[in-house]
Amino acid sequence: MRSIETVLYGVDPSPELERAAEAGSLAALEAENAEGEICIGLTNDELIHEYNRDYRGVDRPTDVLSFPTSEGEQIAAIPDGHLGDILISVETAARQADSIGHSVGREVAFLAIHGTLHVLGYDHILPEDEEIMTAKQREIISKLSL
Repeated sequence: MRSIETVLYGVDPSPELERAAEAGSLAALEAENAEGEICIGLTNDELIHEYNRDYRGVDRPTDVLSFPTSEGEQIAAIPDGHLGDILISVETAARQADSIGHSVGREVAFLAIHGTLHVLGYDHILPEDEEIMTAKQREIISKLSL
């Protein structure tokens, strides 16, 4: 079973962006034939800045952060099948969408795909890993109609 839950932290409700985040994450899970649950938090630059500073040691906002359940200390309250959590800054996504020239919904879906691939174990630290992850992201986003 695949399940995506979207929650809002410090941003106005936007059914369009919630649907885009869910569609991107589900598409990534389907592409990888993965089962499980992911929670996506749509947030603002202020909150994602705090998480980026506290968890990655980077003192600035970012577009997306992923927290795979398989990393870090296990918490007894995590339900079986929960793959991880993703935070997406809607403010940063809007700026990036504007600079690229596509919709905020498409950017949010792309960031959800990126975050989901991280939750599933992909990374882009090494150039060869970045090539693999970038190709997967492009393939998945191309199948969405946003």
